[in-house]
Amino acid sequence: MKKAKIGLDEKFQKILKTPASFAFFVAIHDFIKHIESNRCLSDDLSSCIKKTTNQELRISGKYDHLKRIYQGLEDTKAKPDVDLGHERYMALIELNKIRNKDVSENNSFWKKRELFRKLTGEIYEILCPNLA
Repeated sequence: MKKAKIGLDEKFQKILKTPASFAFFVAIHDFIKHIESNRCLSDDLSSCIKKTTNQELRISGKYDHLKRIYQGLEDTKAKPDVDLGHERYMALIELNKIRNKDVSENNSFWKKRELFRKLTGEIYEILCPNLA
């Protein structure tokens, strides 16, 4: 558990240090991937989401926003003939625009970049309160 939290801290510090760019979204992807690949972290987050006192914080929705980034970058590896559905396809398009340095406030991911940084911090504080 301690090793997983230290790894999560490293991923979070990278998010804090990375300026707004495609690398920033990759850092969020790596942060979410670390949570998803460490059962102790994903179980802790699931437990927190289920608690009624934390429903007011809308943790599930916040995590879902970050998972869209994770899934969008995972989808870049998908075969072109795979049907992703509208939401995933749009996420893929917007992330590819950022990758190609085609950024504008019309791109919902780019527009919310600082919100994503904040949401990542909130998830981090839930999972690593003693490290935050």
